[in-house]
Amino acid sequence: MKIVILDAYTANPGDLDWEAFNELGHLQIYDRTSEEAVIENAADAEIVLTNKTVLTAETIGRLPNLRYIGVLATGYNVVDLVAAGMRGVPVTNIPAYSTPAVAQMVFAHVLNLTQHVALHAKSVRNGDWSSCSDFCFWNAPLTELNGQTFGIIGLGQIGKEAAAIASAFGMRVIAYNHRPPRELTNDIEMVDLDEVFAKSDVISLHCPLTKENHHLVNAKRLKEMKRGAILINTARGPLVDTMALAIALKEGEIAGAGLDVMETEPPIAGHPLFLAPNCHITPHIGWAAQAARRRLIGIAAQNVKSFLGGTSENVVNQDQLV
Repeated sequence: MKIVILDAYTANPGDLDWEAFNELGHLQIYDRTSEEAVIENAADAEIVLTNKTVLTAETIGRLPNLRYIGVLATGYNVVDLVAAGMRGVPVTNIPAYSTPAVAQMVFAHVLNLTQHVALHAKSVRNGDWSSCSDFCFWNAPLTELNGQTFGIIGLGQIGKEAAAIASAFGMRVIAYNHRPPRELTNDIEMVDLDEVFAKSDVISLHCPLTKENHHLVNAKRLKEMKRGAILINTARGPLVDTMALAIALKEGEIAGAGLDVMETEPPIAGHPLFLAPNCHITPHIGWAAQAARRRLIGIAAQNVKSFLGGTSENVVNQDQLV
């Protein structure tokens, strides 16, 4: 059984191992695979694992030995599910592995935008405190989260984790989900989408990317937000119209944004948001804590082991399988 990992580097740049897969078959690892090299690298593989390397219908059709595709992520839009299903190839993903890490990243951005820790630390290093006439100073407004409203769009596991943290800070939590959640704590108030945009001091996105919510945050929605509100996106870049966001920040329609994802990754050099005021961008690292990546690799290996044992887990194209 040959197992090929097409783009192993981001999940494991060397601080973890793939030993669990060596026990399941002959493992071939590629740090990265270009679009042109996918068929060559996966040519005789029965099991193919991918993170962001795209597997199109044409590619799947040209891999005669292919029996299984594992996505090393929660999102699986990089694989043509229908084409895989028509071949009888199950596609699996890795759910819930990054929940604590991503929720933590949400509040790293929230606290950065409300406490401006990096800004003040840099100012101190530059000598501003040493030359200050008073015992303290601040270069930007400091915002207390207690009593503010935290709005969540998408109340899955990460959304609920972020809600719990917001509640611990004393924030009122309101949320919108496209369907009523199965379980809801007393700390979360379900509202409609318009109310989330209109009433939130912080809006955090946690919904999947679909055709319906592409550019969910657009020029119209940004105008509906409070001028002092901040937007956090750790979900999917195309949920936000980045050009509209750049304009909204420049014109002061909202107070700030913390983004861990972009519409195109990596973003183009000189992207308009790079120069937008009070816009802080991290390079899609919310999922990348070592503990989270260790869970990812463990679940991925278990997915393969279950497939080989005839009881597949976390299959995302079950309805397309023939």
